[in-house]
Amino acid sequence: MPDKVVTNILDRLPLPHAMRTSVLSRKWRFKWTMLSQLVFYDSYFWNLRKDENRLRVISRLLLHLRGPITKFVLYIDDGLNVEDLNHWTMFLSRKGIKDLTIGKRNKPLVKLPTHLFTCLELKHLKLSNWCIQLPTTFHGFPNLLSLELLQVNFESGKFEEFITLCPVLEILKMSDLRSKVKPDDFAKLANLKTLSLTTTPFSDIDEPITITSSNAIFELLGFLPKLQELQLSFPRCKFTEGGSKKRFPDAFPCLKSLILYDVDVDSVIMVSCVFELIRHLPNLQTLVILACDQKKNCSPEVDYNTMGPLQLRSVMFNCLKGSENELRLIKYLLACSPFLKKIEIYFQNSIKRHEQSMFATKLLKIQRAYPEVDISLY
Repeated sequence: MPDKVVTNILDRLPLPHAMRTSVLSRKWRFKWTMLSQLVFYDSYFWNLRKDENRLRVISRLLLHLRGPITKFVLYIDDGLNVEDLNHWTMFLSRKGIKDLTIGKRNKPLVKLPTHLFTCLELKHLKLSNWCIQLPTTFHGFPNLLSLELLQVNFESGKFEEFITLCPVLEILKMSDLRSKVKPDDFAKLANLKTLSLTTTPFSDIDEPITITSSNAIFELLGFLPKLQELQLSFPRCKFTEGGSKKRFPDAFPCLKSLILYDVDVDSVIMVSCVFELIRHLPNLQTLVILACDQKKNCSPEVDYNTMGPLQLRSVMFNCLKGSENELRLIKYLLACSPFLKKIEIYFQNSIKRHEQSMFATKLLKIQRAYPEVDISLY
């Protein structure tokens, strides 16, 4: 087989299995050195008893590989020296690395190896549990298409500089960012198509986040004209009165998928704010709402009369408890979505079977804009 075919086969195997192909025959003894992707799985790599063994495995693998290395995935713990990681990233930068994941399992955060910023061919980068200090010689990742940041801290004011130096970025996912971020920091991400973030970057880490329809999240959308998919998580949000009465300045016609986590469906303010967002997404096709686990039973009815027809094709609710406001919300979606094909509803584990049946009976009586919409309850 041609070398490219062999490399393709090896790259699709778990790393230890790819290396074991050396016992197949004499011709296959060193075929594993053609690997172009290194993914260190827990079940193999982290079962090595000594940290020295882990270091030796990585170093020997890198030195034996004879072709380009396009993908490298590694999660380290306190037993691995960050300086060794610095040497590895320097080596990878010379091997044309394009997909790089480097995570740190344990706190506290430590400084990210600076040689990572020399990997200019990177297209996909994922970092977790690092403190990022940009070197003065860093001029950006000109080819970076996707970026994932989990529990990462930037030195003061450097997040905007870093993002600005990723001009072709299309996918950005952030969770528990330990730095202050302003909506206008995203102003130069004109090519961004997918955005996933928690709201913690827009507020002090230890304080609840105050959100209105004109606040940070919604202002952010104005900077992203090509955004197609938006995922928002509100783990500790506090919504304020009056915010939901305001209006967005513009519509966002490119956005087709909206995923919202930790939404209190029984909160008039929160649901009104969510629908204020939906109202300005004329081409929205997929809506996913994961409700938070609230103990209260019901609140005053949310007014959906200001909403017009929707273009939704698929809707999913998770962690519902069968409240009247949840029923009204679904009723509205069924009545105003003539193209809706499917609704999936997942109840909280605490909801009893007869309560689910009562909710289902009420759903059957609701008028639907598209009579053949498929409603599934779980």
